[in-house]
Amino acid sequence: MKKLLEINNLVKHFPVVGGVFSRPIGWVRAVDDISFHIFEGETFGLVGESGSGKTTAGKTIIKLIEPTKGQIIFNGIDITKFGENKIRPLRREMQIIFQDPYGSLNPRMPIGEIIKEPLMVHNIGDKKEQEERVVEIMKLVGLRPEYLRRYPHEFSGGQRQRIGIARAVVLNPKFIVADEPVSALDASIQAQVLNLLLELQQKLALTYLLVAHNLAVVRHVSDRIGVMYLGKLVEVAETKELFKNPLHPYTQALLSAIPIPDPEIKKERILLQGDIPSPINPPSGCRFRTRCRYAKDICKESEPPLVDVGSGHYVACHFVKEGKVVEYSK
Repeated sequence: MKKLLEINNLVKHFPVVGGVFSRPIGWVRAVDDISFHIFEGETFGLVGESGSGKTTAGKTIIKLIEPTKGQIIFNGIDITKFGENKIRPLRREMQIIFQDPYGSLNPRMPIGEIIKEPLMVHNIGDKKEQEERVVEIMKLVGLRPEYLRRYPHEFSGGQRQRIGIARAVVLNPKFIVADEPVSALDASIQAQVLNLLLELQQKLALTYLLVAHNLAVVRHVSDRIGVMYLGKLVEVAETKELFKNPLHPYTQALLSAIPIPDPEIKKERILLQGDIPSPINPPSGCRFRTRCRYAKDICKESEPPLVDVGSGHYVACHFVKEGKVVEYSK
């Protein structure tokens, strides 16, 4: 399979300023040296707690935020150092669906204009062709064409998210970052929007980076999943493999929190102690060690690399060898 996106040692640090002259006095290590790839036509899920850096990673990959270090290769082109003039034509091929379906829409614009705006920015078609394209896309995402002149506040949350999706796909992009696309929606609407994303992927040959904290949602639509903790990738695997054989203690804890809709099934819940540490001053060695029930001295002294333990299953843990958990008891 062809790799549409390759991320190599991506870093994004934000300065913490202070003092009279507002100089940097520290750095928020939001994304700290992560590497992965996404194949053409697949959905790669990126999961983790709030503050793990997954949203920052998504925005940095499409250069809404400039990376601090690392390499971003999109469709065979290294775009890491592209300025605004060079990246602008590529914006047609890289789009984003935002988490807040209301805050991301201009309340003063009718939805027809909102969806048409990307076509105008990129000078695609004349006015008639643009209007025809907008109607076509509205039908594709389940919106009636007579809604063209209505404003965002006249729609429900699910409909507003469909408007955001329509705006993202109107340019016929290759790659879309879906940033928590259903987290702000009612449970009854979430499945509809997820199924819509899957339908559009088939019809338009889309590739997704799905950012989410809900593993049940990611399981439903993702081909592979990456688990982030405090700016680091701790595990990457195919979806079935990850749910069948989670190897990192953090992944095990996340999966144990997924509710099972059967009261007869008893499930051990792994409770993580404390909150996620500050990304300004992360723990030494393994960043998860302060909350890990298996932590040993080596976890404090050395940071485990993300290594392939077999069949494309990558884990960053000192106690995982060849696809098995070892030495926890020592």
